[in-house]
Amino acid sequence: MKAAFLYGKEKLTLMEVPVPEIGDDEVLVRVKSAAICGTDVRMYKNGAPGVSEENPLIIGHEMAGIIEKAGKDVTHYKEGMRVAVAPNMGCGICDDCIRGNSHMCSGYRALGINLNGGFAEYVRIPAAAVRAGNMVEMKGKISFEEAAITEALSCVYNGSSQCRIRPGDTVLVIGAGPIGIMHAMMAKMSGAGKVMVNDISAARLEECRRIDSSFLTIRNDPKETVMKETAHKGADVVITACPVPSAQQQALELAANYGRICFFGGLPEEKKRVELNTNLIHYKQLAVTGTTRASLFQFKQALGFVEAGLLDVDKLITRRFMLDDIQEGFHCACAADGLKNVICM
Repeated sequence: MKAAFLYGKEKLTLMEVPVPEIGDDEVLVRVKSAAICGTDVRMYKNGAPGVSEENPLIIGHEMAGIIEKAGKDVTHYKEGMRVAVAPNMGCGICDDCIRGNSHMCSGYRALGINLNGGFAEYVRIPAAAVRAGNMVEMKGKISFEEAAITEALSCVYNGSSQCRIRPGDTVLVIGAGPIGIMHAMMAKMSGAGKVMVNDISAARLEECRRIDSSFLTIRNDPKETVMKETAHKGADVVITACPVPSAQQQALELAANYGRICFFGGLPEEKKRVELNTNLIHYKQLAVTGTTRASLFQFKQALGFVEAGLLDVDKLITRRFMLDDIQEGFHCACAADGLKNVICM
C-alpha cells in the first residue's frame, strides 16, 4: 500500500509498504478520506515527539473508510461497513476512561499522533479501539470526506458544550479558520441569536460569509463592533479558536456579565504564559474553561449532526487531493490557503 510517513521536521515521504497485518481482535480499514488538520501541520512544521528517521510515523488522525477485514474475535464490525474513525484511545481502566472521557487519559494514544494513522490506503485499528467503539458506522448519504472532518467537529462540540450556549445568546468566535467556522456553525445550531466571527484575514472572513451569510464578520479589533451589537453588554459566549495570547486576554473584556469563555485554541509552548485581568472574571462572574479533543460519545453525536443535515461541513472543504499529491495538500494547509484540505484514496 501507499502511505505518507513523517520522518521529522518537514520530512514527509510517500512510500510503498506492506498492508498491515491484523490480530484476531483487530480491524483493517481501507481509508477513503483523511483530512489535514492544524495538528498535522504543527507535526509537519515542528516535528513530533518520538518521530525520527529511525522511527517514522504515518500521520493523519481525521479519517473514514470501509472495513476491509475484521479479526475472528470481532463481533460488531463487519467487512464492507462504512465507518468514521475516532483516533483517541485510553487505557480503559483509569477514572477518566471509566467516566467515558478516554480522550483525557494520561496514557492516551491516538492514530496519526503516536500510532500509524490515516494518510495511507489502509489503517490497522488496535483491539483497544475496537473494544471501545472508536469506529462509528456511517448512515445515510454522508460522504467519506464529511465523515473524516467529523473528528474536528467533535472537538468543537466538546468546547461548545462547555459554553452551554442557549437560545438567543450572542456568541463571539475569535478566529475564522476551519475550527472557528465550525464553532460558529455549532453556535447557530444551538440556537444563538447572533453569531459574530473575528479574524485579521479578509479572505478567511469572506469564506465565513460564503458558508453562512448570517454570520456577522469583524476584521481586526472586534471591541467596537461587539459593544455596538450588544448594547455595550458584551457577548454571552466568547470562544478563542486561535493560538493567540492577546485573544484570550481580550476575551475577558468582550464577555458580558455571567459570560462563558472557552479557550479552545492551544498556545505555542513559548507563548503559554498569559497575563489575565482576573478582576474581570471576579466582578463579571465569568466562567472560563478550556477543552481538548473529544469523547467517543461526542464523536458519535457530531457524526449524527452531519448525518441529520443539521451541519453542512461539506462547505468547509476547499480542496481534495489524491494521496499521491499529499505534498501539495500540505503546502496549501501550511499556507492556510482555504479551509479544509482532504486527501482522497
